[in-house]
Amino acid sequence: MVLWLMMELREYFPPLRVFRYVSFRVIAAMLTAMAISFILHPWFIRRLQSRQIGQVVRKDGPESHFSKAGTPTMGGSLVLFALVIPTVLWTEIHNLYVWAALTVTVSFGVIGFIDDYLKLRHKNSKGLPGKFKLLLQFTISALVVIALFREQEGFSRTLYLPFVSPDRFALELPLWAFVPFAVIVISGYSNAVNLTDGLDGLAIGPVMVAAGTFLILAYATGAVLNLPTADGGFHEFIVADYLKLPHVEGVSELAVFAAAIIGAGVGFLWFNTFPAQVFMGDVGSLALGGAVGMLAVLTKNELLSVIICGLFVVEALSVIAQTTSFKLTGKRVFRMAPIHHHFEKLGWQEPKIVVRFWIITVMLALIGLASLKLR
Repeated sequence: MVLWLMMELREYFPPLRVFRYVSFRVIAAMLTAMAISFILHPWFIRRLQSRQIGQVVRKDGPESHFSKAGTPTMGGSLVLFALVIPTVLWTEIHNLYVWAALTVTVSFGVIGFIDDYLKLRHKNSKGLPGKFKLLLQFTISALVVIALFREQEGFSRTLYLPFVSPDRFALELPLWAFVPFAVIVISGYSNAVNLTDGLDGLAIGPVMVAAGTFLILAYATGAVLNLPTADGGFHEFIVADYLKLPHVEGVSELAVFAAAIIGAGVGFLWFNTFPAQVFMGDVGSLALGGAVGMLAVLTKNELLSVIICGLFVVEALSVIAQTTSFKLTGKRVFRMAPIHHHFEKLGWQEPKIVVRFWIITVMLALIGLASLKLR
């Protein structure tokens, strides 16, 4: 929206041309999201407290969490607001990749909002039935991916291996196989972030790291630079071709979307760090997980995302392993799942678990970024 307005006015004031650069709008979106989040959060927390919208704690959870009962929750609603507004303001309004990412993010947020509302209304931690929640996520993801194939010319069904050049290996899936695969990636990360959101600041930190990584990958995948030539002209330089990445025209706008996630996340973390003044709730975790999944699919880093989002993958696998083992053998693999609760049961303090998990996430992100050159 702002980009369109500035481009209309650039003939009257040439410096406004700076708005056409994705790199400038990345900074603008991040700062806008941070400003919205920092300004509105104190008021929002007071509103949650006045309406007694407090966290419902699992009775079978760690004893240290019992004191968190009643802490304002559904803070993800404001995170979502602080994410969507800058994205709409600073991205190209006709870019279908941006609208696809926003559609999934907001829709998953609505699912999470309903889930949180039911938990608060019935004063228990169950909320929406898991199967119904998954059905909604699968349906929304499938509709968005199918719509992209219909409306966005050149949207790829190809999978690329990390650290392998596209000209050496690329697996093109038929549409009937790619859509379910993309749906699993999007919904899988949505629920994995939801499972990770169990300690103060634990989920939002890795979400920001993943968003920052995909910001770089989105820009590298879609950027086309006009470089000057010796004769005074210009030639197009496709960054993805130089880095031997799949080039997806227009996907660089998602860097602005990713920047908005980081900005909104920083503002939320200020109030969510230990001891948390507010929790994001499912409205935030499902939405942000869906956003991360969409970034992985749209930038063609579905397989690389297993490394970048390795913490979320491990958290989800710990729950799957725990549930499967208990059903088959009656024994538990961990003292408690997800795995961050296992470390709590071992006696680790909550801040120690959170910071160490953040460190692991940064290390995995750096490994993922190394794929830009190691091919």
